Amino acid sequence: MNDQTRIELEAAAFRSLVKHLGERTDVQNIDLMNLSGFCRNCLSRWYQEAANEKGVEMSKDDAREIVYGMPFAEWRDKYQTEATPEQKAKFKESNSAH
Repeated sequence: MNDQTRIELEAAAFRSLVKHLGERTDVQNIDLMNLSGFCRNCLSRWYQEAANEKGVEMSKDDAREIVYGMPFAEWRDKYQTEATPEQKAKFKESNSAH
């Protein structure tokens, strides 16, 4: 496989992941963090960092809008729920191990 094909496949996989996360608004970021160690905000940060490394100015809000499909504040108001005590405990436990 040549580099261009690999890049195109990686980009397609990224778009599929973002689409999937956009369709699963029932899955909270804390759930993603507790299960996988990353969430939509992490993905946004990685996108922003990659853009900045390539000399493309991108703010945190711009990157989040790409991943969330809307301004983060709007997504938060529509879909984010308060974390349960169990979610918070699991988050604390999984993040204290690092």
